Amino acid sequence: MATCPRNDDSVDEINDPGAAPYGNFINYYSFNPPENRLSLIPATLLRDLGYSDADRPTLILDVGCNSGELSVAFYKHLMQTPVREGQSAVNGIHLLGFDLDEALIQRAQQTNPLSSRISFVTLDITRDGHELQDYLKRHACSHFHLCLCLAVTMWVHLNHGDSGLLQLLSRLASISQHLLLEAQPWKCYRSAARRLRKLGRSDFDHFKTLEIRGDIAEHVREHLETHCGMKLIRSFGNTAWDRKLLLFQRR
Repeated sequence: MATCPRNDDSVDEINDPGAAPYGNFINYYSFNPPENRLSLIPATLLRDLGYSDADRPTLILDVGCNSGELSVAFYKHLMQTPVREGQSAVNGIHLLGFDLDEALIQRAQQTNPLSSRISFVTLDITRDGHELQDYLKRHACSHFHLCLCLAVTMWVHLNHGDSGLLQLLSRLASISQHLLLEAQPWKCYRSAARRLRKLGRSDFDHFKTLEIRGDIAEHVREHLETHCGMKLIRSFGNTAWDRKLLLFQRR
């Protein structure tokens, strides 16, 4: 899943929301490369969060991974930091990326250079989460240690309404010890709806009836802290597209 493209005709033509109503843009990382986020995230992140025992698995979940470029780049980013002398953090790290677009997942699988450590599956988390539980069981873990949810919330919100957004946040909080989240601001919602109308199509099903508006990141924080037992522990600043990159931790 993705975000609101900049005002650029070539970007709109290839990646307009009419062609990708769930944010499943076919060339997403060509206009928002992984470095735009990774430049804000320290390579020491797992060690900073206390995941320094390479003898135990550390599980990462990438929600709406698209074609997997960010998943792989993020994994390699973490590999830069040794856990302790003579040992690399990569020894115990496993990453699962999923997206609802089967074609994007097939591309991710075909280009995956770390298939023993990174897996990609087709999954719509708004309908079925059993595969996530099966993955946790295979690794003898009760939760993912770190979940990435980057530029996904808007698409769930537009397609499944306020309740869909809150259910997504609650579900991710229930299976994650830490949640790294980037929520699209309200201006992206308006931009996505405007481009859809420009194509002569009707609005997203829930756009006009959404009650959660305005500062979306603040609404997300409030729900996670008030209803999901999580707390905001760090902001990594704003991305190149001026969106907050927030890290939550289960209390």
